[in-house]
Amino acid sequence: MNRTTPPRPVDIAALFPELARLARTTTRLHPRPGSPTWHDSSIGGPLLWPADEPWPTCAGEHHFPDPPRALADVRSRREILTAAWRRNRPGTDLLTPREKALLEQGDAGHPPGREPNAMLPVAQLYARDIPALRRPEGTDLLQVLWCPLTHSDGLPAVHLVWRAVADVEGVTTDPPVPADVDHYGSYVPEPCLVHPEAVTEYPAPHELDEDLARRVHAWNDRDHPAAPQGGPNAGRRDVDYQFDLSVAPGWKVGGWGPWSFSDAWPMVCEACAAPMDPLLTVASDEWDGGNRSWIPAEDRDRPADAPSYRAASQPTMVSIGRGDHMQIYICSASFDHPIHQNMQ
Repeated sequence: MNRTTPPRPVDIAALFPELARLARTTTRLHPRPGSPTWHDSSIGGPLLWPADEPWPTCAGEHHFPDPPRALADVRSRREILTAAWRRNRPGTDLLTPREKALLEQGDAGHPPGREPNAMLPVAQLYARDIPALRRPEGTDLLQVLWCPLTHSDGLPAVHLVWRAVADVEGVTTDPPVPADVDHYGSYVPEPCLVHPEAVTEYPAPHELDEDLARRVHAWNDRDHPAAPQGGPNAGRRDVDYQFDLSVAPGWKVGGWGPWSFSDAWPMVCEACAAPMDPLLTVASDEWDGGNRSWIPAEDRDRPADAPSYRAASQPTMVSIGRGDHMQIYICSASFDHPIHQNMQ
């Protein structure tokens, strides 16, 4: 099913013409649970990986605030809890004794491995599905993998692969799996098909020049004041530039970075000092209480589902930081230069 972002509640570029030159097109990926194959663009699905090409591994330094788990334990935990939530009835135990025992066994984790950790597929994006995908000449497929453990920057370590689909002969059907994943499974994406949609967005208020930012904030305060304290909507606006009119939430390609808890700073390539461009945003959720105007029309009018383990706003079950986003930036001058990762 296609996903359609509702029109923005205000044409902000008509009110502030300076924003028109700052408009960017981003492709919202709208991942939703499915059974992708390596033929598909996907999040957490199998990759079109040549059978004769070594699978990438990570030999970097890993941080273990809690013992790592096996990938199979994370998958098993999700299956058990999903099934339990589906059959849950008031006044009964959520889990059977056997399920409790299996979860406790997995919760114990295991000692960190000593060998390089196999990387995990995160995203596969075909240019046919995302024409705006910026890519090296002669390629038409982007594959994103990461080491599903926390590294020194507080994030999983990302590895990008660009391919020409026509060059792939023979596909790996049983790729290696990581021996260790984050204890909470934060970096294990559930298999999802994507439903790409191009939308227009504008910079987060953190990236506007001082004068424009001041006028936008004044407009918000004057025409869309925050609700008074003490009520159910305390502090919220009916329309807010940051949450409704600037940067689209969720997984997306290109566009602007969703600056939130820190001031914006220039992203500059460490190899050549050229500006870096957003390539992919990895999101903990597709929407939250502050940006519900971005919920696709197809997801708005559905009847409320029974309580479930996986929230509708968290289709991939990836969690960055404390419900944050991670952006992957690439050098504007060369695809061969190092990438940069940033959490917001």
